[in-house]
Amino acid sequence: MLDAFAKASNTVFEDRRYGFVGETSLKGRKVVLLKPSTFMNLSGNAVRYWLNKENIDQSRLLVVSDDVALPLGQFRLKAGGSNGGHNGLGHIQQLIGQNYARLRMGIGNDYPQGGQIDWVLGRYSDEELRELQPAVDVAVDILRSFVLAGIDVTMNQFNKLGKGKVHSGARACSLATNGTQEPPIVQK
Repeated sequence: MLDAFAKASNTVFEDRRYGFVGETSLKGRKVVLLKPSTFMNLSGNAVRYWLNKENIDQSRLLVVSDDVALPLGQFRLKAGGSNGGHNGLGHIQQLIGQNYARLRMGIGNDYPQGGQIDWVLGRYSDEELRELQPAVDVAVDILRSFVLAGIDVTMNQFNKLGKGKVHSGARACSLATNGTQEPPIVQK
């Protein structure tokens, strides 16, 4: 999903401290994209570092993560809350608290007992990717809306869609912006 947003905005990622970082702008607003290169359960290090380095307020942070508890392609957008048992979100919350927006993308749980790690880290087939493309497109729209309109407007606009049969290929991501009129970080 973050790659789709980057591609749509002609953003190139560079290997930087704690992750791959891309910078772009959207209607004059600087957007910092982050794909942490740390272990997932240490991704808070990358998020905290880049928030501080770019002087981004936590209220302008959107973390996108996978969620096996949601059916494939469904999503939930929240302004804050618990980590829901997700180790990456848990580490972020340990370091910066829980007052940041998160977009949870469903990857389903159609894996055999003991196969969760392979499922979460696995790759989609070409057929699955084609099936998931509409949800990826919606996710890109969600990221744009978050940057331009903020979390409340974006939740009102998109959360009803997230409960439908839209699918998404995101298996995890952070989007951030800085400045007064500038939005949030997206993480993979």
